[in-house]
Amino acid sequence: MNKNRVDELLEILEKEAARIKKGGGISRIQNEHAKGKLTARERINLLLDEDSDFFEIGLWAANDMYKEEGGCPSAGVIAGTGKICGRNCMIIANDATVKAGAWFPMTAKKNLRAQEIAMENRLPVIYLVDSAGVFLPMQDEIFPDKEHFGRIFRNNAVMSAMGIPQIAAIMGSCVAGGAYLPIMSDEALIVEGTGSVFLAGSYLVKAAIGEDVDNEILGGASTHTEISGVTDYKVKSDTECLFTVRELLDKLGPFDEAGFNRKKPLEPELDIRQFVESFPDDSTRPYDTYPLIKSLADNGSFTEYKKGYGQTLITGYARIDGWSIGIVANQRGVVRSKTGEMQIGGVIYSDSADKATRFILNCNQKKIPILFLQDVTGFMIGKRSEHGGIIKDGAKMVNAVANSTVPKITVIIGNSYGAGNYAMCGKAYDPRFIYAWPTARIAVMGGTQAAKVLTQIQVSSLEKKGKKLSDDDKAGILEKIKSRYDRQTDVRYAAARLWVDAIISPYDTRKVISNAIECANQNPEIPGFKTGVIQV
Repeated sequence: MNKNRVDELLEILEKEAARIKKGGGISRIQNEHAKGKLTARERINLLLDEDSDFFEIGLWAANDMYKEEGGCPSAGVIAGTGKICGRNCMIIANDATVKAGAWFPMTAKKNLRAQEIAMENRLPVIYLVDSAGVFLPMQDEIFPDKEHFGRIFRNNAVMSAMGIPQIAAIMGSCVAGGAYLPIMSDEALIVEGTGSVFLAGSYLVKAAIGEDVDNEILGGASTHTEISGVTDYKVKSDTECLFTVRELLDKLGPFDEAGFNRKKPLEPELDIRQFVESFPDDSTRPYDTYPLIKSLADNGSFTEYKKGYGQTLITGYARIDGWSIGIVANQRGVVRSKTGEMQIGGVIYSDSADKATRFILNCNQKKIPILFLQDVTGFMIGKRSEHGGIIKDGAKMVNAVANSTVPKITVIIGNSYGAGNYAMCGKAYDPRFIYAWPTARIAVMGGTQAAKVLTQIQVSSLEKKGKKLSDDDKAGILEKIKSRYDRQTDVRYAAARLWVDAIISPYDTRKVISNAIECANQNPEIPGFKTGVIQV
């Protein structure tokens, strides 16, 4: 029954994902083909090596947002990592079937996240440019702030200084401020007849200075490769453009790597399907996390750290697809503490936080990446925990996570609540990559608890105003609040806002983790590790 439930969720998500991948729809795709252009996804498929997977990020970005504007599937831009000529690269491609590739607020946020991943992992960046520029009705939410449109060009400059190759292929419109992105890249290609670059199009030029000029003469391929010198290569078609990009990448010189430890991979002891079958449908029910680790780690590679201590967190060293990695995982089974007290699974106690802190320090000392497997309801509360210094011990763990310099990879399996999200390396704590299963839920607390608290507040406020509420009235208020809260904790809500990079199938978890470490290995620079002040 549990396996069927997970597969049912996957089926629902896969159908929705297929819809999202159609961008603006079949008619818009046909319009692009009629212009002699490929779609963004077709371009990416041609660009990648034949045997390369495309690890997409932000597929669900802007999902169920911008309804008044007609929606913006995938925020109008496709992004992800894949191999080109054997090297992992970040690809960012405007989807011209969605509002002509216009930039919405979430488009900028997604681009910035893709650039951040590229910078952290020293991945070459390929921009496939085809955009009408900023979506003007929302310009105040995208233009001037630190994490808005202009930050992208700032990142272009910073990445160039870092020695990260950037190649831009202008395969459609490239207008106004957006014109700086390809030209601030190291090299730029432009497709004859469809590619164009200008600060202002012909209509604006006419309105502003009274000059009559068509877009091709103003900023087409011949203009910028033969007159202005703005672009470096003129190509005749999308296909030739992508082939030329591959040729340029094929000639890149060698780069240093981090040198993370890797041996010949072994298959896991357990099939992930065995764990999925035991995974409870009810997120409040306990389950044993060890089978999950055995289904991800290479057979016989897991060496547990402090097994008998702080048992609501599992810590240890393992190999995943041959890569050496440290694992910090919430134990969702009910365990017994060293004093014989029963401890609730998924809750972080003082001894668990103390153990995890020391383990994170060790991983940084040994230059071993860390995998966080999240299913956490938070830190233990109550008089006994407060008197025992739970805040102090939790702060130690958060301090270690925040200052950790080795690559951190997070997979949210189930609950991700409150400060537990922070301690287990949620988005705010700079994971190189952060993924979620379809069963993941992210919130300050569980839906039932939050709804009860909010209901009590609302009922109290109404009664103070003299309103008499029946039990049915109170139940109605509770249900309305819980329904809203449940919607906001749905994994699609989180993915739409880029709190996670991708919703992944449980069956792909091992492959996704391996790719994340492989990407991280392309950055040879791991700063020295030190923590801030830690209370002992």
